[in-house]
Amino acid sequence: MKLKRTMSMVMAGIMAAGMLAGCGSNGSSGGGSAASDGSAQKEMTFVIANRDEFMSKVEQAMTAEGEKLGYKIVTQDAQLDTAKQMQYVETCANAGQEAVAVLLVDTEAAQSIMDSAGEMKVAFVNRQPADLHVLDAENACYVGSDEFTSGYFQGEYLAQYFKDKGKTDIKYLMLQGTLGQVATTQRSEGALQALKDNGINATEGSAPLAADFDRPTAQEMIQPLLTTTEYDCIIANNDAMALGAVEACREAGVEIDFPIVGIDCTADGAQALIDGNLAMTVFQDPVGQGRGAILACMNMINGDPINTGMEKYALDDSGESYSDSICWVPFEPVTVDNVADYM
Repeated sequence: MKLKRTMSMVMAGIMAAGMLAGCGSNGSSGGGSAASDGSAQKEMTFVIANRDEFMSKVEQAMTAEGEKLGYKIVTQDAQLDTAKQMQYVETCANAGQEAVAVLLVDTEAAQSIMDSAGEMKVAFVNRQPADLHVLDAENACYVGSDEFTSGYFQGEYLAQYFKDKGKTDIKYLMLQGTLGQVATTQRSEGALQALKDNGINATEGSAPLAADFDRPTAQEMIQPLLTTTEYDCIIANNDAMALGAVEACREAGVEIDFPIVGIDCTADGAQALIDGNLAMTVFQDPVGQGRGAILACMNMINGDPINTGMEKYALDDSGESYSDSICWVPFEPVTVDNVADYM
């Protein structure tokens, strides 16, 4: 059960005049607005770290689910600024909103976000707090996917690939996301653990490359290694970096006759599978996460179990004090055999 925690309000500083006038894009300073039919429509805000393809899909799912429940979903982009994200959350709380969904800029800043929220409900989505004990608070929860599992799927695929070729000793190049983020750490650890668990002795062809989940950065960083380093595969923490590796191979004139694996199953990633440039990826469900975040907010407001209405998503089973505050949206491995299901 959750541990009751008294939340303190921390002022994030004086905001520039008009910068955050109300949390809604319509300039409303209250917690709701009028629907087109004249009925009351409440607002709920989604404060994102920054906008990208995946986040836009999460937002679309939130908007659709919110409309069903009578909520207008307003998105605020913190543009990778933690202070700005805290200000948006605090403004929503001051406007009387019941709940806010937050994709963290900095996973270490989750407690500061909770302080800014006061008693308002907070659903962290996609990017989990570095310290999950933040979720001990009665007004906090997390909806996302188990990052370790996504990496583990990569490792399982690679293990079978090399076993089929009679190889048990391999060297890899790894493209990592932003250092210190939970996704970076757990995706990397999951892939290596799966290789080990399946009898593959995997060693580094070079030190991991921290490319910040960015395609051009990954391309630039890995290209010099492609013709100077011994490696059997490229493991990327997301599709964008995996596709950066594909581009680097083309630029360097390197034939892709070895597996490059990613995570997220973006539209470009799925097409690269079909084209034979990626060996596999792992589907991360933006619709499931977006819909789940809104339902989790509603469940906290109503005092219901966090996964009410989304029972196919698993509650955390670690037995920790925060376990009833985590709802896992499953990852799914994707290869050329089933990629059509994700197009």
